[in-house]
Amino acid sequence: MSATIIDGKKIAEGIKHSLKEEIENLRRRGSTPGLAVVLVGQNPASQIYVSMKNKTAADLGINSRTITLPEATTQMELLQIVRELNEDRTVHAILIQLPLPSHIDETMMINSIAPEKDVDGFHPINRGKLMLGADTFIPCTPLGIQQLLAISQINTDGKHVVIVGRSRIVGLPLANMFIQKKDGANATVTVCHTGTGDLTHFTRQADILIAAIGKAEFIKAQMVKEGVVVIDVGVNRLEDSKDSKGYRIVGDVEFAAIAKKASAITPVPGGVGPMTIAMLIYNTVKATKEFCASSSTG
Repeated sequence: MSATIIDGKKIAEGIKHSLKEEIENLRRRGSTPGLAVVLVGQNPASQIYVSMKNKTAADLGINSRTITLPEATTQMELLQIVRELNEDRTVHAILIQLPLPSHIDETMMINSIAPEKDVDGFHPINRGKLMLGADTFIPCTPLGIQQLLAISQINTDGKHVVIVGRSRIVGLPLANMFIQKKDGANATVTVCHTGTGDLTHFTRQADILIAAIGKAEFIKAQMVKEGVVVIDVGVNRLEDSKDSKGYRIVGDVEFAAIAKKASAITPVPGGVGPMTIAMLIYNTVKATKEFCASSSTG
């Protein structure tokens, strides 16, 4: 068996093309979507992610701005900036780039964002709505994964979805999403984590395996069954003297070996990553449309 490669980059481009049309329609009606990204400190990975988000937003016609703050920014200073963005009617979407410096309470900062502008979907109100199956902002990576499967015509109904990783950003939202009685969900869901005794016992049961643990090539071929669909969320850097950069980027699964057993698999890079940014734009457009609707009835 040779797996179908799920091309996240191609799928994301299709989604962004559709979103660009929506953005142009909003702009013609005088409502240009506004995204504000807050970056604190000099984390290299965060700087790269923010740059990619801004470029994509600008390419699609969104007013995107980054507020870059020094590492020493206090919690109160950051809270004040978020309050100002909450009140700014030209800003429809707010994203605080994580991680924050250790002296700043991430939970407090996330909770300070107006829920209707929380395009990361991390605010407790949005998390609660997600758990209840109500309309809300869904975290970008989980939403991207669900869209990857749907657009690739991979059915989740009645399937056993095994998620390796229970983070609040990926694992927990995914579990809530796939267990619901909805299109693109309605699965039997198992969540594995550091407390799971015999991980292979569960991963070998997966019809759809989602690896989100942040450990390079941790999932081996013997840990999956024939015909499994594998979604690899991990982005890890491995030293490699044969590569001109001195390293290579790999996921959480042993791609080459598992691709021989899987029916479909996402590559790293080029799988989940592009979808995450596309879903940020999707949520920004959603926030703008909801703002317009509330303004016209308010």
